[in-house]
Amino acid sequence: MKKKQDGKVKRWLIRIGFTLLILISLGLIFNEQIKNYLVGSYSPTISKKSVAENEKKKANFNFSKVKSLDFQTVAKARASKQKINIIGSITIPGAKVNLPIAKGVDNVTLALAAGTLRSDMKMGEGNYAVAAHNMHHNRKILFTPLYKKAKVGQKIYLSDLKYIYEYKTYKRVFIKATRVDVVKNTPGKKIVTLITCDATGTNRLMVRGKFVKKMKFKKAPKKVQKEVSAKFNNNY
Repeated sequence: MKKKQDGKVKRWLIRIGFTLLILISLGLIFNEQIKNYLVGSYSPTISKKSVAENEKKKANFNFSKVKSLDFQTVAKARASKQKINIIGSITIPGAKVNLPIAKGVDNVTLALAAGTLRSDMKMGEGNYAVAAHNMHHNRKILFTPLYKKAKVGQKIYLSDLKYIYEYKTYKRVFIKATRVDVVKNTPGKKIVTLITCDATGTNRLMVRGKFVKKMKFKKAPKKVQKEVSAKFNNNY
C-alpha cells in the first residue's frame, strides 16, 4: 500500500515538474513578445491637474545610471507605474511617435515613457531635452521609430495640455554616448533635443527641432489637437 502511495506521489511530482518546465520554456520563448506588450500597452490618462502635480515632484536625472531595457525592468515598471510622473506628451506624426513625457530618466520611467534630462526645463524655452529607449527589434515602441522614420523637416509637438509647442526637425545625427553637452540648456535658443540609442546601443541618435510656435491647446488647428490628443500607444 505504501509503495502504491509513493508511486502516486512521484507521478504527481513529475507532472508538476513537467508543467513548470513547460511554463518556464514558454516564458523564455515569449519573453520578448510579453515585454513588447507590456511597454506598448502602457497608456496613462493624464489631466492638467495631474501634470501640474507631477511637475512639482522630485525626479532622478542621472542618465548614466540607466540600464538596458530587459524583461525584469519592464515588469517592474508596470508594477510601479504610479511612480511615473507624466508631465506631458510628445507627438511626431511623420515618425509615428506618440508618447507620454515623464519627469526624470530613472529605469522605471524610461521603461514606459520618454523622460526629461534636466530638472530646469520648460516646454518652449531653451533646450528641452528628452530621452527614450530604442527597442531595436520592435520598430513601433518608444523612440525606436526615430531610427528609421525621423527626417529633417518633420514637425514635433510637445504638450502640457494647456499649450501645444510646435517644433520643426532640422538635424538628425549620430553622436558619441559621451556627448552630454547636447542636453545642456541653450539660453536664447529654443530647441527640442531627442536622444535614443543607435542600432548597436553603443552610441546615440540625436534628433533636434527648432521652435516654431506656441498655441493654446483649444485654439490649435483641429488636426493638431487630434494628433496630440490621441490615446498614448506605442503601437501608433
